[in-house]
Order: sequence, then structure tokens, then C-alpha cells
Amino acid sequence: MLKFLALDVDGTLLNSKREVCESTIETIKEARERGVMVTICTGRPVQGALPFVELFGLESPVIAYNGGMIVDSKTMEVLYEQDVSGEDARRIIALGQERKTTIIIWSNNQLYVNELNDHVNEYRKLSDVQPIKIKDYEELIQQGITKLLWIDDVKKIGVYKADMHNQLRETVNVVISKPHYLEFVDKKVSKGQALKQIGEIYGINQDEMMAIGDGDNDLPMLEYAGLGVAMGNAPDFVKEKVDFVTASNDEDGIAAAIRKFIVKVER
Repeated sequence: MLKFLALDVDGTLLNSKREVCESTIETIKEARERGVMVTICTGRPVQGALPFVELFGLESPVIAYNGGMIVDSKTMEVLYEQDVSGEDARRIIALGQERKTTIIIWSNNQLYVNELNDHVNEYRKLSDVQPIKIKDYEELIQQGITKLLWIDDVKKIGVYKADMHNQLRETVNVVISKPHYLEFVDKKVSKGQALKQIGEIYGINQDEMMAIGDGDNDLPMLEYAGLGVAMGNAPDFVKEKVDFVTASNDEDGIAAAIRKFIVKVER
């Protein structure tokens, strides 16, 4: 019996118009009425996840920064947090500067950027947090960095991912969250590890978990959950590694999956 449902946001909860389908809201409500804990699991910061907590009336923990932080949505207590090491942060910053890419740093739930540009303006809309121009990288490293992110041309990001994975794979997880976003978190951090933490905190078994997502950064949770569901708009390499492929984010994919596996009503 499923007791837990983890939902990615971008490309999953949100359709191509950046809206949540009405049927998704209805079926999430139905899942909750059946006692299922529904959790937002996103690469976004905590602030970027809270509007969905409010929209669905959730009282469950929020998984942010691709698993780098888990927060109780009612009390805002941090239940789990894992920063990038200072040594790794310095390397990622230096390599980003070499490539003249846009560098985003999340520290203490604040958004720091190396420059203010169109990439940052677009990212700000997603996070709903005002960016702060970086004055001192070392100061941020000392106070703790939850996640770093590069924003660049899609083709460049694909090349950067392979290169950064080869250089940092022992200590850092390098994932593409959106085609032009390359994210860096500590090796111990992933959406899959976050689900494991949730299971330990709330006494939920792996086979009682369902996760729905569409991206590279979702794969760890899709593979960890007893039932991993990929959106129809997910790339093929994600679809190949899950238990079920639902409809796309423009075709009520979440609603269809919830009806099939939780509500058990086909429409």
C-alpha cells in the first residue's frame, strides 16, 4: 500500500505554461484523503516550494535543493541539511569563472549570484528570492553553501556536465535540472537520499513510496521509490529506468498516475 508520494515541480507539477492542472489539484487532494503523505521534492529552494505547499494544503516536509535540505513545512524546522564542502565549492566556483558562466550560490536560504543578467532574472522568478551580488566567495563558503548552479547555453551545459562529473564525481553530485541548469550538491545529497531520510524520520518503507518526475535530477528518487513514475515529457534515458511512464505535464500526467496507482479510478 502506498503511503508517500514525492512530486517534482518543474516539468512535472507545472505544465509548459507554468501552471498546475486543475485535475492535478483534485487528485492530490484525493490522495491525501486516502492517507498518503504528499511531498514537494525539488531542486528549488525552500521558498520556491512553499507556494505549492499552500496550493495543495500540505502539512508534510519539503525536500529542497535536490535533497540538500528537508524542512518541516508547518514549523519551518530544518530536519536535514548537507552542505557542499569548502574545498569542492572553491573548485566549482573557480571552474565556473574559467568558463565565464552564470554562477548561482544558495547559502542560508539566500540567493547569491556572480552577475545580474537575464539568466538570473529568469531564475529569480522561479525561486521568488531577490538575488544578492557576490562580494566575497570565501565568506559564503565559511557560512555554508547548500547548492551551486551554473546557467548557460544548453549545448554547453551538456558538455560541462560530463566534464564536471569526471572531475568531481568522488565528492559531488552533478545533475542537469533543466536543460540550461547544471547543479552541484554534496555527494551524499540526492532526491533519492532525501526519500530515504523521510522514510527514517516518518517510518515509511521504500516499497510504500511513489515518486513522479521528469529530469536527470529526479532519477535518484524515481529509482529509490518502490514505484518510480516518469512524465511523458521526460527524456528517454529517464523513461528507461522507471516502473511506469505516465502522460506528459501538458496532459495531466500526475493526475493519471495518481488515479492509476493511488485512487484506482481510470478516466
